[in-house]
Amino acid sequence: MDCSLIRTLINRYCAGEENWVDNRTIYVGHREPPSGTEAYIPQRYPDNRIVSSKYTFWNFVPKNLFEQFRRIANFYFLIIFLVQLIIDTPTSPVTSGLPLFFVITVTAIKQGYEDWLRHKADNAMNQCPVHFIQHGKLVRKQSRKLRVGDIVMVKEDETFPCDLIFLSSSRGDGTCFVTTASLDGESSHKTYYAVQDTKAFHNEQDIDALHATIECEQPQPDLYKFVGRINVYHDRNEPIARPLGSENLLLRGATLKNTERIFGVAIYTGMETKMALNYQSKSQKRSAVEKSMNVFLIVYLCILISKAIINTALKYVWQSDPFRDEPWYNQKTESERKRNLILRAFTDFLAFMVLFNYIIPVSMYVTVEMQKFLGSYFLTWDEEMFDEDTGEGPLVNTSDLNEELGQVEYVFTDKTGTLTENNMEFIECCIEGHVYIPHVICNGQILHDCTGIDMIDSSPGGSGKEREELFFRALCLCHTVQVKEDDNIDGLKKAQLSGRSCVYISSSPDEVALVEGIQRLGYTYLRLKDNFMEILNPKNDIERFELLEMLSFDSVRRRMSVIVRSVAGDIFLFCKGADSSIFPRVTEGKIDQIRSRVERNAVEGLRTLCVAYKKFTRKEYDSVCKLLQNAKLALHDREKKLAEAYEQIEKDLILLGATAVEDQLQEKAADTIEALQKAGIKVWVLTGDKMETAAATCYACKLFRRNTQLLELTTKKIEEQSLHDVLFDLSKTVLKHSGSLTRDNFSGLSTDMQDYGLIIDGAALSLIMKPREDGSSGNYRERFLEICRNCSAVLCCRMAPLQKAQIVKLIKLSKEHPITLAIGDGANDVSMILEAHVGIGITGKEGRQAARNSDYAIPKFKHLKKMLLVHGHFYYVRISELVQYFFYKNVCFIFPQFLYQFFCGFSQQPLYDTAYLTLYNISFTSLPILLYSLMEQHVSTEMLKREPSLYRDITKNALLRWRVFIYWTFLGLFDAVVFFLVPISCLTTQL
Repeated sequence: MDCSLIRTLINRYCAGEENWVDNRTIYVGHREPPSGTEAYIPQRYPDNRIVSSKYTFWNFVPKNLFEQFRRIANFYFLIIFLVQLIIDTPTSPVTSGLPLFFVITVTAIKQGYEDWLRHKADNAMNQCPVHFIQHGKLVRKQSRKLRVGDIVMVKEDETFPCDLIFLSSSRGDGTCFVTTASLDGESSHKTYYAVQDTKAFHNEQDIDALHATIECEQPQPDLYKFVGRINVYHDRNEPIARPLGSENLLLRGATLKNTERIFGVAIYTGMETKMALNYQSKSQKRSAVEKSMNVFLIVYLCILISKAIINTALKYVWQSDPFRDEPWYNQKTESERKRNLILRAFTDFLAFMVLFNYIIPVSMYVTVEMQKFLGSYFLTWDEEMFDEDTGEGPLVNTSDLNEELGQVEYVFTDKTGTLTENNMEFIECCIEGHVYIPHVICNGQILHDCTGIDMIDSSPGGSGKEREELFFRALCLCHTVQVKEDDNIDGLKKAQLSGRSCVYISSSPDEVALVEGIQRLGYTYLRLKDNFMEILNPKNDIERFELLEMLSFDSVRRRMSVIVRSVAGDIFLFCKGADSSIFPRVTEGKIDQIRSRVERNAVEGLRTLCVAYKKFTRKEYDSVCKLLQNAKLALHDREKKLAEAYEQIEKDLILLGATAVEDQLQEKAADTIEALQKAGIKVWVLTGDKMETAAATCYACKLFRRNTQLLELTTKKIEEQSLHDVLFDLSKTVLKHSGSLTRDNFSGLSTDMQDYGLIIDGAALSLIMKPREDGSSGNYRERFLEICRNCSAVLCCRMAPLQKAQIVKLIKLSKEHPITLAIGDGANDVSMILEAHVGIGITGKEGRQAARNSDYAIPKFKHLKKMLLVHGHFYYVRISELVQYFFYKNVCFIFPQFLYQFFCGFSQQPLYDTAYLTLYNISFTSLPILLYSLMEQHVSTEMLKREPSLYRDITKNALLRWRVFIYWTFLGLFDAVVFFLVPISCLTTQL
């Protein structure tokens, strides 16, 4: 009897097998493993149905009504309507019920239509055909019927129906190319690798005969992280275990490219796929105008209650005279005389509430939503914000924040791809202290027809020549660049054979620039085939290197490495990365000369990388291989173990040299920043680049000026002094010159006063945000904010994505509560875009993840100027006048009703006909102000662009402050008195 099943169950449920719930076991093709190897425990997983809709046919009405009546105004009118139904009120229930029904119906139709579109999209996705293997044959079925463990075949240009482990490919090397544009916006081709032991299975019969199980982590939303292993069984022998990582996982929504077909096994289906787990709804952002509306509604509700109480009290004062209480023509019945006084008073109070309830504008929310929705089209229709190069214009992902564009006080911007083009150009490289520049100008003459290496100083000799060749080989081998496969001739391109440029593709523009730059210096990367990387040297000889291991780049290590073996059998590790990551790990090389060149290039605004290497003996490589294999096979803490392994491997390096790449400034970036500063908006640059490079860019885009005194709050400063002393000195410096200077009268452009710019790095920010030993960090934060308030511009360098969000949150929650805007173009900017009051994505070269997660998207940074100074200005002025007018017109309408009660003995007699009461808010007064709030231009567009300072007049919610609100209210009261007393006096005169 096989007791493995019982043993496994006892281990899990009784002995508490460690962390078992964190993993899942998948049986490939639903085939049981060979008997005696491990227990077969079938598990239940969800089907492959995707549900993005919010409602169903059965729950739409109750769920939608519940959500709508959570709004205070809607709930209030529901109560008034019920009161009118229950007690005898002066107005018909129709007067409250019809406007409420109109508002609820319009909103329900809008939300129902949007959800119907989601249902439609879900059905199209769930019913698309998928090919999977059953009994050695290909079978078609709907995507929603896929199950975990099914083996799926996907053809070229098809999207993956679920998350698959890549088993085999039509390509001989077991690779495939994939685009993940719908997931992370990256349009470049990425390479994925089949499992080593299954990549030779090219037909259905071979795949169907596969005996294997997959152990992997439970579903989680990180697109770039996956930990698992596959156990492949051969007869009754011990299974062969292979590690599985993100390079083996094909994600739902990605598209297969340049590969005829692939086979994969489903491991996550339906709502457990990484794409579905990333369907998270963004936190609801509310504008300052909407908050003001809610406060004003509460004020008017208090006014309504006050009017009802006053009229109730005056009614009983009036009826204290028996003749007035019971005139001869309106005698009370006996039951009416015996009614409880308190109950009668409460009933009268409710009746007055119903009579005056029209002071609350029931249709205001609907009108405001329509104004925002229709107004957003003015932004998308703006031809000046259309980019000819990309063929794209602005995109509005949410219209709820239109007016917030006119209230921005802080702009947080990324550098690379936002202020700069993210269009990298190789400028130079420094090898062993010698500088190499492609097509150099020597003594004023351009060296034409230079196919080799142009240098600006003497050529190295001896060992220097060997290091030079190693440097070029390192840059040709240490990357993730792919070569576009066109016009193949016997496996090589025509372009390669003719000496012309190859077409390189990579998710990183830096890597393409480096490979293209080295090609201009004589070394051409050809391709990766059958795990061999081929390069063409200056002698037109093809060199082949076997790719043994790749230590991928990550933002923590800030470097990547490859381990390759030459034809001669030499094993090299080539490493490239940021200078701060490479210099601490090198023990040999011209360190001082190269460091000096790197710092010089950084000051000029160039992006720098350092290159190093080490040589392994066979024995050393075997130990490295074992170390990596153990880390890769770990199911728990794999990332931590890999990081520790990389740390051990990437040490005692020999420095070869450094590269410099230029990222050009975007068109009109400097003009845009200058205009924003004139508008009173503070601009902060948040970047992961080193300080010198970022500072040079800030000077180029006029964030920092010639007279700007730079203050540093960096790790280097803190090492020399304590954090407390550095903050105290900086605070003393800025306050000495600024004095009582405030943000309202300082834009950083003044020439007659000292201008300060602050530079802070990620490590220093961590110390500021870190709680102190006494459990508080507030003192450091407040001192830091005080310094920032008195600086015209701030540069935050060496920032991790999370730190960018922390900076935005710190400013957003400061005591002034300023309105913040974050703008970026890459996935690393998403966190700050979501954190800011307004998030703007740029449809740049780092993908569309930022644009997809933003509130608005624009093609270029220069379009931010018109978006804020023109569209934002108009949006805010229009919506402010719309809101104030709604309250004004309702005061004009209802206050005469209040005055009329003094003329009708407080008998709750309505002044207006039922039709007027019903249609006043719905149509009579809503449509004119709606059209006005869409078309009004109190200042010309050209004037707003020419005079950015006009933006200051509307900041800090200037048009919805209490003073303005009270003015509109008293204006409504005055007009109401005129509307009532003038006709009354005319009538009295005639009588």
